[in-house]
Amino acid sequence: MSDSRRCRGCGHEHGDSTCPECGERRTISHPELDCLSIAHIDCDAFFASVEKRDNPELADKPVIVGGGTRGVVSAACYHARVYGVHSAMPMFKALKACPHAVVIKPEGGKYSREGRRIKNMMLDLTPQVEPLSIDEAFLDLTGTERLHGRTPAQSLIHLQRKIYDEVGVTVSVGLSYNKFLAKTASDLDKPNGFAVLGRADAQDFLRDKPVGFIYGIGPKFAKKLNSQGVFTIADVRKLGDKTMAARFGDIGLHLSRLSRAEDNRRVSPGRDRKSVSSETTFHTDISDIDVLKDQLWMICQKTADRAKALETAGRVVTLKLKGKDFKSITRRRTMAQPVQLADTIFKTVEPLLEAEATGRAFRLIGAGISDLTDPVGDSGDLLDPSALKRGQAERASDKAREKFGKGAVMTGRELRAQKARAARDSQTK
Repeated sequence: MSDSRRCRGCGHEHGDSTCPECGERRTISHPELDCLSIAHIDCDAFFASVEKRDNPELADKPVIVGGGTRGVVSAACYHARVYGVHSAMPMFKALKACPHAVVIKPEGGKYSREGRRIKNMMLDLTPQVEPLSIDEAFLDLTGTERLHGRTPAQSLIHLQRKIYDEVGVTVSVGLSYNKFLAKTASDLDKPNGFAVLGRADAQDFLRDKPVGFIYGIGPKFAKKLNSQGVFTIADVRKLGDKTMAARFGDIGLHLSRLSRAEDNRRVSPGRDRKSVSSETTFHTDISDIDVLKDQLWMICQKTADRAKALETAGRVVTLKLKGKDFKSITRRRTMAQPVQLADTIFKTVEPLLEAEATGRAFRLIGAGISDLTDPVGDSGDLLDPSALKRGQAERASDKAREKFGKGAVMTGRELRAQKARAARDSQTK
């Protein structure tokens, strides 16, 4: 497969030393350039770049954004990084390494505003944007070529230029076929870079890299791996999934898969959410435990529907109640695995409700999940022998409701709750 070669200024495909369309001399080339659609975009030294944009006199000076002498570095421009300054470094160490640096106190609101501007530009390309922080995000541009009349690579080149022209900061782009490799690629050509890792070259590229090269493997875990003779990604591959899982648990299995450039995680727009929940306020206060449970089931179903639509799950389940005195009560349970199913959420909050509803009347009830993550196969309580069957039944009901409408499949509890609500509504009219 021959390389596809595109201008870094406008995305035009050409083989000249200078782009005939815009005059740009830089190009990006890769055999799979026009076949890949998962990207990671990272703003370059974002806080410091915004400060330099606002004060051109700082352009050629080392800039540190951070607190006082007892604070830490929030961001350092690339000039300061040459001296060894980096984020989270104590300020006294940073100033010792680079005493002539210009120190600027962080202005969070300004950075947030600019971060939102950049995110909105990403959303103009695709709704599949998963922010990781104020200044970086994953994008899935699958299927956008027909919409924009450009390949994902071309769209990303245009976005990179647009961010610089309109916001005044540079971003680095990593393009690949999964999130792990896109994140890896975005670190390869900084600042203002554009790097590509394809299916044909990813495994060879990774083979000789140290285990600490993989994003998320910190110094402590890398040291633990080294103590057992695992120094390179090739060493991880030799051990295989079973051995890595046996020695290091889930993180070992995850690392083994990444060593082969395997990453099935989807770009999840819901990732910037902190929780998914639903609640309802009653027309009249309710104290009957059975009626409250019926209403709670409907709330759990709504929460589960939203979580499924967002392709997310939560490790924490929360019950919310509000009494006639308007005081809120929240009760939480941390789960052994991320949950998404209405049945699992309901079975978790039901005993929490029973503990609180001892004759008291409530005007509001709600349920939600938080500490969100990718769904990994919520099958309910593994200690409950019927949980798996109930989970399978719920998945089947979801498909029927999706095909024939929400009213196509209703549980007895849901039907009872709807009738009770209709009766109460008629009494208040």
